[in-house]
Order: sequence, then structure tokens, then C-alpha cells
Amino acid sequence: MLRRFLVRRILLGVLVLWLVTLGTFLLFFVAPSDPARTLAGRQATPEQVDLIRRNLGLDRPIMVQYLDYANRLVHGDLGTSYFSNESVGKLLAEDFPPTFSLVVGGAVIWFTIGVGAGVLSATRARSLLDRGLTLLALAGVSMPTFVVGLILLYFLFFQLTMAGMPVLPPDSYVSFSDSPGEWARHLILPWITLATVQAATYLRLTRGSMLDVLGEDYIRTARAKGVPEQRVIYRHGLRAALTPVVTQLGVDVGTLIGGVVVTESVFGLGGIGQAVVQAFISGDLPVIMGVVVLATTAVVVANLLVDITYGFLDPRIRLA
Repeated sequence: MLRRFLVRRILLGVLVLWLVTLGTFLLFFVAPSDPARTLAGRQATPEQVDLIRRNLGLDRPIMVQYLDYANRLVHGDLGTSYFSNESVGKLLAEDFPPTFSLVVGGAVIWFTIGVGAGVLSATRARSLLDRGLTLLALAGVSMPTFVVGLILLYFLFFQLTMAGMPVLPPDSYVSFSDSPGEWARHLILPWITLATVQAATYLRLTRGSMLDVLGEDYIRTARAKGVPEQRVIYRHGLRAALTPVVTQLGVDVGTLIGGVVVTESVFGLGGIGQAVVQAFISGDLPVIMGVVVLATTAVVVANLLVDITYGFLDPRIRLA
């Protein structure tokens, strides 16, 4: 049963990936922009532009270009950058570690804080604690990411450095393989920035889901049988309430893998987000399309893991 389910989900994911790549290809290559003209510059002659167009293969029919692109994708080749003449796969491999480290570390923090605070808020509904946490969630959702980042930089970097306590670095990324300690130290502020905004959403989502679950008949039955309240909340209630929360986590992590532009820019981490912004500015279509393929793959994989997790969280759900 599980094997059949996984096969169906993988085939569906491949179909989604194909449709996205097809749509992206048509969007960029049918668009009126001319990469050859951009590369040649304003002073280029028509002959120079035609030469670049032939070298890039842009003079061939659209269908031929797409079949060639799809064939390269199947073999793991994302193409070559128009401007740096480097492999797109190599460029993304260099930019992927900062983004992956930021998203995964931030996800652990925002999921832990958001779910924990949401459970506290739901089990003490309409109390002073509940109202305070709801207010914090509203503030977190309303706060732009770059504002949170700049506030943290000012108080936890600038002020501490001025006081002679340079505990946290302001920017740059250190590879985990070079120094795990420095890797974490350079990512603490970005993690907190990302988690501050995201945790607010998870707090509200967990609170609402928990309130719905705690009103179910089986919860009242468990309480009537004398099951300890902690067991009712965490063993029976939270497992079922986490279903929509895990769904949101899969979507968020998969989407953010495609680039956390604002956070990466504020803290100077590099990463996929900044790479795709630069590619848009320069019109480097292979890099943009490579990021689209990467982001789509991340979303598909994340949602596959979420679907598998459902069966473990809620016994009422069957993979079949």
C-alpha cells in the first residue's frame, strides 16, 4: 500500500515538474525580450547579434529548443549561464548551502516556538496568556522581514559591538564543513529573523487547529474515561491538530528553498535568492529557469514528505 502510494505521488510530482518547466520555458522564450541583444550590448551590429543568437541556439524553432532543454534536464544538466558561461548546476550548488542552512535552521526554530505557543494559547483560551500570545502573533505577522533583521542587527550586533562584546557577526556565511561553530554563529541572527515572522503564522494556525480538535467527541470521551489531561492534549489532541500545521511547513520550506531574498540580502549571506535577483536584472534566463526547477523540486519533495507524515500523525488518515 505504501509503495503504491509513493509511486503515485512521485509520478504526480514528475508531472507537476514537467508542467512547470514547460510553462517557464514558454514564458521566457516566447516573451519579446531578446537575450542575444542584451548580451551584445547597445552598440552591437545586427551581424553580431545574429552570431550570438546562433551560438546560443536561439535561432532554432521553439519546439526544438524545448526538446533539447528537456533532454538536458533529464540528464541533470540545467544549462549554461549566458553571462558567466558557467554551468547553472554549479552556480546553484555554490549558492544552495546558505539558503538551505537558513531555511532548515529557521524552520526548526519557528516550528518549535509556533507550535509550543499555539498549544499554550489553545489550552488557555481567552486567558491573559492567550490574549498576549495572540497580540504577539499579530505583531509578528505584521512586521516586515527586513525591519526585524535591521532591528536585530542594531541591538544584537551594533550595540553589543560598541559595548565591547562582539558576540555575533553582522554578515557573511561560513560553511558547516569549515567550522560548525562559526556556521551557527553567523546564522543566529538570520534564523531569528526568519523565525520571528514565520512563528507567528504557526502560532495562530496551531491555536485554531487545537481548539477544533479539543472539541471533538473522542477528546471528550478520553477525558470522561479519566485519561490524564497532558496525555489528552499531547497524545490525542496535538497529533491530529498538527496535520494542517505540517502541511503549511511543507509548503513554506519548499517555497523558501527557492530563495529567501530579503533575509539573505539583509545579512549578506549570498544564496539562491540573491542569485535569482541578479539573474533577473541581467536577463540570465538559464539561471532563472534553473532556480524555478530547483524550487519546484523542493516543493514536490516537501509535499511528498508531508503526505507520508500524515499517516503517522493521525491514525484516521490512510495513505490509500
